[in-house]
Amino acid sequence: MNVLPVDEAFVAGILPHRPAEMHKGDCGRALLVCGSVGYTGAARLAAESCVRAGAGLVSLLVPRSVYPIVAAACCPEVMCRPLPEDAEGRLSAQALPEIRARMQGVHALLAGPGLGRSEALDALVAALAAECPAPFVADADGLNALAGHILKRTAPLILTPHEGEFRRLGGDLTEGRDAAARRMAERRRAVVVLKGHRTVTASPDGRLYGNGTGNPGMAKGGSGDVLAGLLTGLLAQRAARPDLWRADEAEVTAAGVYLHGRAGDLAAAARGVYGMTPSDLAARVPEAIDAVLRGKQGV
Repeated sequence: MNVLPVDEAFVAGILPHRPAEMHKGDCGRALLVCGSVGYTGAARLAAESCVRAGAGLVSLLVPRSVYPIVAAACCPEVMCRPLPEDAEGRLSAQALPEIRARMQGVHALLAGPGLGRSEALDALVAALAAECPAPFVADADGLNALAGHILKRTAPLILTPHEGEFRRLGGDLTEGRDAAARRMAERRRAVVVLKGHRTVTASPDGRLYGNGTGNPGMAKGGSGDVLAGLLTGLLAQRAARPDLWRADEAEVTAAGVYLHGRAGDLAAAARGVYGMTPSDLAARVPEAIDAVLRGKQGV
């Protein structure tokens, strides 16, 4: 099975240099639907990594009761908004109209990190995934919410499961990770990021991208939230200015996986694999991007 290796040269060919006249709207509007009581960190990590990936405008929608916590903890660039919640501190069905209103005009949407599970939330995420006109990234509980749905979308769908979530989505790993990811991407008409050692990115047209960056220090809760936010930030930029990005969503996603692992390698070099945290990982996303761009310039 032909797996295309993703290395620095591959990513350098995808990341564009920004023209001097660019403004924040050119850098993409990202909308994140994340968080619940007990899972405020997931929302913060996803939002911060989205900003650090270069998105021009990042809005984060969270349940009302956790809004003060998330708003205070997030980097100040994130525009945080409170939404209606249920008795357990999770987003409720009443949040859907406002999310729909804010969804218009965005360039990428992320649903999942820290959301929790309920029937109402599953229905909310499925509705957003069906209606969102921009690239839709589903991670964590966003994946669980979509497990029973086969969506008919014209805009790109990006699924980021670890192996447990992959099985809940109906994947069969007995055929091997590469073949399984390809089969799910084709069946769901989605870009599938099967996370783990040697993360593989599969395109619905059969392309496979292998990744060699990353280290065991990233095996901590929150690393996936960083990846989800990073991918959303890159995809928002690509959707806002497709003329600058000579790559499709699958290639941008594969590049994001590489950058996530490279940021992890930078964090491990500074902190060690035992002590590094997902917060360290998010903080080094700009360094990972800058290293690729400097290499592209021959600096």
